[in-house]
Amino acid sequence: MSGFLPRKDGYNVAVVGATGMVGQTMLEILAERNFPVDKIVPLASSRSAGSKIEFKGKEYVVQDLADFDPSGLDIALFSAGGGTAKEHAPRFAGVGCYVIDNSSAWRMHEDVCLVVPEVNPQALEMARENHIIANPNCSTIQMVMALKPLHDAVPIKRVVVSTYQAVSGAGERATKELAMQTRNLLSGNKAEVEVLPARIAFNVIPHIDVFMDDGYTREERKMMDETRKIMEADIAVTATAVRVPVFYGHSEAVNLTFDTPMAAEQARNILARTDGICVVDDPGSEDYPLASDAAGTDPVWVGRIRDDDSFPNSLHLWIVADNVRKGAALNAIQIAEILVRQSTE
Repeated sequence: MSGFLPRKDGYNVAVVGATGMVGQTMLEILAERNFPVDKIVPLASSRSAGSKIEFKGKEYVVQDLADFDPSGLDIALFSAGGGTAKEHAPRFAGVGCYVIDNSSAWRMHEDVCLVVPEVNPQALEMARENHIIANPNCSTIQMVMALKPLHDAVPIKRVVVSTYQAVSGAGERATKELAMQTRNLLSGNKAEVEVLPARIAFNVIPHIDVFMDDGYTREERKMMDETRKIMEADIAVTATAVRVPVFYGHSEAVNLTFDTPMAAEQARNILARTDGICVVDDPGSEDYPLASDAAGTDPVWVGRIRDDDSFPNSLHLWIVADNVRKGAALNAIQIAEILVRQSTE
């Protein structure tokens, strides 16, 4: 794969939505991973323009996205919602800037690649034409990380997934709502519902995003459609997405059916050798991945790997990851690292 960007010591990088939860994490990870930044440009809506953010010990003023001229940028990391991405991503891409968008706006566009670097980096070739790259849904990312190496060994026919998704997936206001509701209920007061569709404290909500005509929610449909696009396979996928009272870390119970037998031990060995996957699976010592352990970490954690005796050629997996890091910010920056790394090979 030839280079995407000219070879330089540093690149001009914009973070769109720099004041939000994912935007802040993007800035942190760029610094943590020592991404070759020459100039960092924080951007946001007019409401946040003029505020200040910190990057590598220096303070920067957040600029208004609507008025910003993207000329001279190399990479723009977007985390500002689908409407913003639809309006501004083509404007940035039109001046030669590579846009890596975290919203759902471009994921299923036939001319836009949907990329998890450990799974389908070859899909980035499509971005040479339009310079727009879509970051998948957070729940999809962690699931396909575990599915791809297994599918490469024995083709997967069907996936049944139930998610247990942290409130941070709905944004910072949702995390504050969980905290406030918990405090109020423990104090004997009423829990007000403003952000999520129902009370989340001491509760679970089988409803993420809007309902579609077929009874699935849009979150469930994202997982189903995005998995097939990323895996480049006609796999039957069905999903139930559930919000749980956890701040960070999505968990998933996944049932897989393969074309031919795949034993639990074989799957365990394959996943243990896979970059970006950490297997924690020892029933004897009651050891398995927890959302609280995954929060703040980069890997996708897999455990509870076991044969499904109820149906031929089937397995169960439990998959956990930090939805803000690998599920959003880290995946986008790993894509950016490919754009830069290929330019130096």
